[in-house]
Amino acid sequence: MSLSHQQKVYLPKEARTKQFITAEIKVTDALLSQYPDYQTCYQSLSRLVFNLAEQHDLRNVHVITNDKLPVVRFHTEAYCFQTTEQILFFYNPAYHEAQNLFTQENYRARKLRIVFLATGEDIRSNSASFHSRVREFLNQLMPKLPISELKVKIRDHQHLSYDLFAKSKGYKETYGYKLRAIEPRYKARKCELPENVSSLTYVTVSLPLSRRLKQGLLPDSATDFTPLYQHLEDSFLKAAASRQLTRLAMIANGLTPLVRNSKFEKLDSKTEVQMIGFDPNALEQQVICHWDADNLVEAAHFIIVAGTKDADDAGFGRFMNNVETALKTFAADIGVDPEREDLVIRFHQHISYQI
Repeated sequence: MSLSHQQKVYLPKEARTKQFITAEIKVTDALLSQYPDYQTCYQSLSRLVFNLAEQHDLRNVHVITNDKLPVVRFHTEAYCFQTTEQILFFYNPAYHEAQNLFTQENYRARKLRIVFLATGEDIRSNSASFHSRVREFLNQLMPKLPISELKVKIRDHQHLSYDLFAKSKGYKETYGYKLRAIEPRYKARKCELPENVSSLTYVTVSLPLSRRLKQGLLPDSATDFTPLYQHLEDSFLKAAASRQLTRLAMIANGLTPLVRNSKFEKLDSKTEVQMIGFDPNALEQQVICHWDADNLVEAAHFIIVAGTKDADDAGFGRFMNNVETALKTFAADIGVDPEREDLVIRFHQHISYQI
């Protein structure tokens, strides 16, 4: 395979792209003192946000004041569900628009979180333009707040998701992606980022623990699920090692994995979310496994994190080719049927910084 060919990964035409940006503003005593109560504060700020968003042609914007974590997924219909710790947004960027305030009576928020969901076509190629519009929005919003010393943390999340076995199901058409890092992509489109940017790139895969998979590895009345989890862990780590992938996690404890840069983030897991931290600059192997032999879960999550050296000028194409090869080896080893079962890969690119 030629070098230029290795630097591209060929993804199915049906791959879906998503982008959302969050702006987090700490709710301080000084901010709250400007309003008679929490609810008035949240209502006033959300009105300000929504009016300004209209001016910047930002069409799917939400304000979260109950400290729940936004999770964004593609769906042909628009839905929004709240759990104890998360708000799940399902939408199609081509035609769904919305504005919502998520609040909780008499609750003091730790932070005001504004969520901007990208809308329109060609989400990935328009990502720099979307980021610039959000930045312009924030540059106008901050002076309008009743106190001036507030800081805002921006997180830009971009995902590409697709079935690893799309070709086996008859979807033959593919596109070549170089998967360039966000910073050079934005720079090429005149969207300048500050110096203090933290970035992280990783892949997640959710594997439903099917009846067939369980039957093959567990006796009928099993209450100790170690053989199943140990087999999945061993097989995954072996397949990853064959492609020199060294930042790895397996989460099979019923929690949703949330991946962060351990150098910049304080990690605290909650009842629904398993925080896992990786340092993309560290050279030593980083392996995190969380599963419970007494608890049979519906799905196991596998994470492969890119290191700083995995991105060259061309992008993450070579890294993703290694990831795909490793995951195909893993899937074959555990007996996934490519024609009947999906193995959905999500390629994540995140950046965050404070202004």
